[in-house]
Amino acid sequence: MRNINQKNRGGGVLAGFFKRHGWKYIPGVVFLLFNAYLQNLTPTYLGRIIDALGDLSAKDEIIRLLFILMLVSVVAFGARFTWRYFLNGNARNMEAYLRDSLFTHLQKMGAGFYNYRKTGDLMAYGINDINAIRMSFGPALAMAVNSAALTGIAVANMASGVDARLAAFVLVPAPFIIVLMLFMGKHVRARFRRVQEAFAAISGRVQENITGLRVIKAYVQEAAEVSRFEELNKNSRDANLKMIRVSASMTPAVDLFFGISFAIGLIYGGSLVRQGAISLGGFVAFNGYLALIVQPVRMVSRVVGVFSRGSASYRRFDEIMRAPVEIADGPDDAPENLNRADVEVKNLSFKYEFAEENALTDISFRIAPGKKLGILGRTGSGKTTLANLLARVYNVPDGTVFFGGADANGLGLDRLRGPIGYAPQDNFLFSASVEDNIKFFDASVSEEKIKNAARAAAVLENILEFPEGFKTQVGERGMSLSGGQKQRICIARALAREPALLILDDSLSSVDMNTEASILKNLNEVTSRGGSVILIAHRVSALQTCDEIVVLDGGRIKERGSHNELLSQNGIYAAVARGQSAEEDDANE
Repeated sequence: MRNINQKNRGGGVLAGFFKRHGWKYIPGVVFLLFNAYLQNLTPTYLGRIIDALGDLSAKDEIIRLLFILMLVSVVAFGARFTWRYFLNGNARNMEAYLRDSLFTHLQKMGAGFYNYRKTGDLMAYGINDINAIRMSFGPALAMAVNSAALTGIAVANMASGVDARLAAFVLVPAPFIIVLMLFMGKHVRARFRRVQEAFAAISGRVQENITGLRVIKAYVQEAAEVSRFEELNKNSRDANLKMIRVSASMTPAVDLFFGISFAIGLIYGGSLVRQGAISLGGFVAFNGYLALIVQPVRMVSRVVGVFSRGSASYRRFDEIMRAPVEIADGPDDAPENLNRADVEVKNLSFKYEFAEENALTDISFRIAPGKKLGILGRTGSGKTTLANLLARVYNVPDGTVFFGGADANGLGLDRLRGPIGYAPQDNFLFSASVEDNIKFFDASVSEEKIKNAARAAAVLENILEFPEGFKTQVGERGMSLSGGQKQRICIARALAREPALLILDDSLSSVDMNTEASILKNLNEVTSRGGSVILIAHRVSALQTCDEIVVLDGGRIKERGSHNELLSQNGIYAAVARGQSAEEDDANE
């Protein structure tokens, strides 16, 4: 069985982004540092202006200083705009890049990957987690660099430009603030992870309720579902409140310590002014520098919180990106003229992950071009599993499935699946128009082919009766259509591909006998042009015209032969035929 080892896949995505867009952070950081320098000029010139006000002959100097102060403000505005454009703008590029990478990764994952993951979790990865990562590499990064630059320049100016002793006393509470922020950030990170998990649970529940709305109403479970949702909503609220209790206390804690710093500055700084050790303008400038520090240090709490959330989200993102792509693309070294209507299965056995027993055991058969193979079996006998394996929705062992004599594992996935028309059992339709659903695999499919496919699937008349014909929107998962209409539109989608191999997985269960007969007759168009058909069904009537029928039971082929041969064997197939015939007779009485 083939596997793609994706070591460091999550880190590789970020590395790929920085290789392409990382340079944009450089001008952003440069202008941010320049802006921090300009901001520190404001207290400097304000102090000089105050000192100059004491000299009546310094009018020209005051005007010059005021002009410089205004110029600094204008340039600082331009610098601030520039760094925000580069840093925050590039973070948005990262968000789009990571979301594209995640979506591409999810598209490559096999069906087994989705069997054990909730939709709500996957939605949380693509929305909340990636947004938290963006915040870390955008606003949080900018705040961190800006805080460090502003604080560093301001402290240097306080010590060298005003008084080093005053600066030392005022900054005594700073180490306590840093320790507090680091301690609280650890708790924010842990609690944010629980917030994300609660969000995923709510997303999954909402998605399931919308999808299963008809079942909920049919069983009058609206109140029960509301109760379950309220419980999830309460858990989400509690998780958010627990995180808020920690994050909300950060800013008041910083303000408390800075209140102490300002008190020290006013008391000790005021005494230095009275002693003549520093000028009044120097004292004003010193308080201006201290005021510049307050906001950056207060931002430390927010930065720690954002980085903590981003770290928790990145670990979740990295975990999902490291999940191996189980369905590996083959080397595609088979001949170009490969006939993919020629299908052979040799001694195929398959077991689902975590399952104790095989879903299929020692399955062998061959379908020649222009032939139809029928598959009959009880629920759980392995029919759908076999159909999925032929399309390599799951991995197949080497040397078990062949197309035109070439091992399926040696074919590229596009080349393998391209000629296969598959109508799966769940009859999935996209929330789009009828036409878009039929030509889903290729937007360039002509209107004539779409109509011919709909006609062959015996659904053309129904479509033409819709309010907007082929342009009619089918709703979420085709909820506006009947079960039979959904089945036939799915068959039309498979037929429009003009496949070399057509697989219909119980696609006639919701249609009446006359419609079934019409569709089966139209399938001859596939075999007449050299294609092959695999018809999986519960009704014997759907399989009578097949060239060969295999009967699955417990994942093994128990019987095989034509319709008449299987009836003469008087086994499982014959028993099913008799039972269905009796049911039809009872229904007609």
